[in-house]
Amino acid sequence: MDELMRREVLKIIESQGKAREALIPVLKAVQRVNPKQYIPQEVSQLVASTMGISESEVYEVVSFYAEFSEKPRARNVIRICDSTVCRVTHHRKTAELLEAALGIRVGEATEDGVFCLEYSPCFGACDVAPAIRINDRVYGNLDGEKLEEILQSYRR
Repeated sequence: MDELMRREVLKIIESQGKAREALIPVLKAVQRVNPKQYIPQEVSQLVASTMGISESEVYEVVSFYAEFSEKPRARNVIRICDSTVCRVTHHRKTAELLEAALGIRVGEATEDGVFCLEYSPCFGACDVAPAIRINDRVYGNLDGEKLEEILQSYRR
């Protein structure tokens, strides 16, 4: 971990607080500031020691929630909702359109590191299913044209 990342992590913890309840918001913010959208082991260790909790507790949270990753990802993480509602509203078609537009399969990243594609448990967008979430922004009522417009907005 470089010094800049170390300072960012400490600044995030300072702003969120060291209470156990702050762990998830801290981890979300830490992952967001990492250009590769993940939480490396040395960052988990720093979070644990600074917040006064065990490394295993941090690891349990990072490994349990689908939103977190221990492995490097792309700058923009596209999550395809895999809930029952999205399955009924043809989320697989959304995945196929994204795979074709990006030239990758679910679980992969584009060569330029701009996008990666993954399935995600429900993220609360059932009213606009099928839905995707790119980083922290949700998009719904998707079709091929709308998906292409969305992707173009992230390529700029």
